[in-house]
Parts: sequence; structure tokens; C-alpha cells
Amino acid sequence: MKKEMQSNASQGAVYGLGMIGAAVYFIGHATGFWMGVLGFLKAIVWPAFLVYEAMAKLGM
Repeated sequence: MKKEMQSNASQGAVYGLGMIGAAVYFIGHATGFWMGVLGFLKAIVWPAFLVYEAMAKLGM
């Protein structure tokens, strides 16, 4: 059971770093306060955007 927890921990770390990077990107490009809030919300769900675009490119 410990092996599963350790492998899941690394995936969580990658997701966390990706979320921080996406937040910095989206908030950095925001033109106002509410666009910054929207950027933070986008940063939380960035994997959904990634999977959607990948599936669209692959024709799925």
C-alpha cells in the first residue's frame, strides 16, 4: 500500500507545480482584477484544457 501512496504523491507534485505555473501565466497576462480571478480558476482546471486540445488534435 505504501508504493501506491508514493507514486500518487509524485503525480500530485507534478499537478501542483503545473497549477502554480499556469496561475503565474494566466494571472501575469490578466488585464484587470477579475481577469486575474478568472486566470486563477483556469489554473485550477488546466489539465481539462490540455486533454480537450489533445483529443481535438487527435480527432477523437
